[in-house]
Amino acid sequence: MRIPYTKNTSALASVLLALAIPASSAKDEDTPTAKPANAPLMSLMDRFAAAEAANPTPVPPPKPATPSDKPPAPSPPLVPAPDPLPGQGLAQHPLLYVGEWCKNLSVVHNGKVIWTYPAGGKGEYEEGWMLSNGNILFTRLLYVAEVTPEKQIVWRYDAPKGTEIATCQPIGLDKVMFIQNGKPPRLIVMNIKTGKAEVDHELPYDLTKGSVHTQFRRARYTPQDTYLVAYNMMDQVVEFDKNFNEIWKYGVRSPCAVVRLKNGNTLITNERDVTILEVNPAKEIVWQLQPSDLPELMRFKYAKTCTRLANGNTIICTQVGRGNPPQLVEVTRDKKVVWMLRDWTDLGGSTAVQVLDDPGIPEHPGDSEH
Repeated sequence: MRIPYTKNTSALASVLLALAIPASSAKDEDTPTAKPANAPLMSLMDRFAAAEAANPTPVPPPKPATPSDKPPAPSPPLVPAPDPLPGQGLAQHPLLYVGEWCKNLSVVHNGKVIWTYPAGGKGEYEEGWMLSNGNILFTRLLYVAEVTPEKQIVWRYDAPKGTEIATCQPIGLDKVMFIQNGKPPRLIVMNIKTGKAEVDHELPYDLTKGSVHTQFRRARYTPQDTYLVAYNMMDQVVEFDKNFNEIWKYGVRSPCAVVRLKNGNTLITNERDVTILEVNPAKEIVWQLQPSDLPELMRFKYAKTCTRLANGNTIICTQVGRGNPPQLVEVTRDKKVVWMLRDWTDLGGSTAVQVLDDPGIPEHPGDSEH
């Protein structure tokens, strides 16, 4: 089934023009920065800050100390890294920050966490999108949901028993694509206005490979009306047409994340080998990043997902690591590190990140290389 989707460039231009705000001369990090006309999400930052002020996330009290005859275990040493780290820390980019074991979704602006959302209960935060209407779409393994800046759930789909949901993507403001890991796994496109599935298709899968939990971490619906799916335990990325005919396949070990870039190439995170690959339609590697490509003190040890910025840089989400290493690493096309984030006070390990001052409407497939 083809998903109705039309990109109206005239309407988009009108929206972006309406959001244009003159550049600011602000230099102080506490002063709001400029809101570029082609970065529509930046106009939402005041709303998030106001919503947090009106309904702050409660800070849990510290756990009381418990007497023990055993001496405390020594803290693990910090992973070697330059001091200071490259870049401006939390002030480098406005972000929607998602961490697998974080207690909250977090919005970062002007070097501060200005909004958090604690979903509570069990389940890992796996993926998140801030939409142009201000809502945030996210997955928590046990469900996929959309929440307003005012922290009201406006839509939620619970994973049936024995299934999990680790990936999601908005298609316009009224549809959500996600994969329901299970036996068998299913790719679903849900109309959140009607509550009906417009697509519900069983994905071919070798159920002897891994578990339900490890089947899929990322999938993307492309502007060409295709589905790009990373088979984490089957060591392949597969692209299906609208009728779920296989039209492209690329073999790669443990692909955790996949993004179709605007240039037609595919950005893949190889989690097992800690490698980022950019592959063209002819299946040639046109760009690759491994930790060994970087200076020793800037090498990341894990790679969960990545996002490509409009300036051509790539941000790698390193998730977790012994000794609280940097959570995000941004590199240029020529593999120069321009930013490393290590902030284990405000944030946990990174699973996904959305850079909010990048251009494009997130719910328009292909606008955001995220």
